[in-house]
Amino acid sequence: MDGKILVVDDEKEIADLVEVCLANEGYSVAKFYDSAKALEFAENAEIALAVLDVMMPDIDGFTMVQKLREKFLFPIIMLTAKIEDSDKITGLMLGADDYITKPFSPPELVARVKTQLRRYTRYNNPAAANEIDIRGLQINSDTHRCTLNGKEIILTPIEFKILWYLCSRRGTVVSGEELFETVWGEKYLDTSNTVMAHIARIREKLGEPPRRPKYIKTVWGVGYTVE
Repeated sequence: MDGKILVVDDEKEIADLVEVCLANEGYSVAKFYDSAKALEFAENAEIALAVLDVMMPDIDGFTMVQKLREKFLFPIIMLTAKIEDSDKITGLMLGADDYITKPFSPPELVARVKTQLRRYTRYNNPAAANEIDIRGLQINSDTHRCTLNGKEIILTPIEFKILWYLCSRRGTVVSGEELFETVWGEKYLDTSNTVMAHIARIREKLGEPPRRPKYIKTVWGVGYTVE
């Protein structure tokens, strides 16, 4: 792998643990306990991925994401003790790609890092831009085939278009209006429950619990997002 993994956490024990976990997998790690120094390092280094703590004493993780996204596209994983959905949504909307809550297991951390690196490599490879893999959910725009943990999910053409659009814009909140006009190609009507009904059917086919879906999340009053 070209580039280093940037690890930023003011808790020395956590930063050291992340470093050891990733180094044991053969990754080159650049570790910082200070946000400002980490941002300065990123300006002149080749970074493959960043793992950022949210609750930093100088520059918080959300601000770091904003600053990094002004110049860089590499994956960013937020590492934090905060568990509120609002914090997760804030990080994702600012440009983070994933969110890990403390305490975490080393295997989970390594798996998330590998997934993000694989996804980033695929998105930056034109030959593989037709396929998306999100935590076991694989969807291919050429074959119109969708699988979840190896099991094929049968979707209608409309359902496939909805899922593909949301997955391709992972981390972005898509409004019902945008989704309707993109998929159906018609003017959206405020009274239409079409999008909501199709989202419900897709969730059912994915085996998603209505109140705590794993893939398609509802951002009330805004739209839908795939984290």
